[in-house]
Amino acid sequence: MNYVYLLILLALLQYFFFTAKTGAARGKYGVKAPKTTGNEIFERTFRVQQNTLEQLIVYIPGMLLFAKFVSPLWALLPGGLYLIGRQIYYHLYVADPDKRGPGVALSLFSNAALVIGALIGLVLQMI
Repeated sequence: MNYVYLLILLALLQYFFFTAKTGAARGKYGVKAPKTTGNEIFERTFRVQQNTLEQLIVYIPGMLLFAKFVSPLWALLPGGLYLIGRQIYYHLYVADPDKRGPGVALSLFSNAALVIGALIGLVLQMI
């Protein structure tokens, strides 16, 4: 289970990284708080941060529930792929939002695997 917790903590650190990049972009491009628009690169960086926050809401409970009802070891596969997907998403989205697809797909499929797998595992334990 410790590896599951490790991946969750790495996901939170990754989110902190995206938050720091957003803050740096805010300063670099002169987008004063509370504005969230004004420079396209800042807006892309900000969207990565916000989208990652939206995905974390699914990822963290998905990881914990998959580990509990399926297997902590098997949770590492979609859990690790999620982290890779988020990093790919960050680089592709900031460079060109139209090319973000691979990062989006990897993140979404990983989260779907965690949630659907946890649901199936729970149902199988209940019957």
